[in-house]
Amino acid sequence: MPRVTGTKKAILDAALQLAATKGITGTTMDEVAELAGVAKGSLYYNFTNKDQLFEELLEQGVGALAEVLREARSGLHGWAALEALVDTLLGRIQENSALAKLMASEIFRTDRAWQKTLFALRHDALAEFAAAIAESAPDSAARGTHDLMASSVFGAVLMGGLEWLVFEPERTKDEVAATILQALGGQLRPAGS
Repeated sequence: MPRVTGTKKAILDAALQLAATKGITGTTMDEVAELAGVAKGSLYYNFTNKDQLFEELLEQGVGALAEVLREARSGLHGWAALEALVDTLLGRIQENSALAKLMASEIFRTDRAWQKTLFALRHDALAEFAAAIAESAPDSAARGTHDLMASSVFGAVLMGGLEWLVFEPERTKDEVAATILQALGGQLRPAGS
């Protein structure tokens, strides 16, 4: 995915910042132009409407996330790959909490123009988790549950990461990753069950 620079980047950054605090619906194109420090003409030259702006924003953000997760899993298998994915996703949440908030609020919205794009990119990111889970728990593939498990793990890390940044920012990323991985490793199951 090519890097966006200049005016377009300023617009996307402003849109992300506003949407993370006000939501996409509550964000206006006028506010985006003002925060980006660009004329409305420049905004509309780059993005014909708000749907196009947010579709590209999500495409850039989630697409980059999928690529980073692919790199994190590269050369690793099973539980080691899952550890790397959890750590990497938490790192991305820490680096870009605005995108994480936007993803969490938009992932289940089915009435958006960009839903197909977001679904495809989400699928790419989840595929990395599904591959690691299939290697860690081969019987899950036979039951056809590794995709659901991948979605559950991704969601747990996304929400756990946001909880961490908002409510327990004094914790380290490593501590949060270890706690999530402990829960994923079955450590919550009572003995004998």
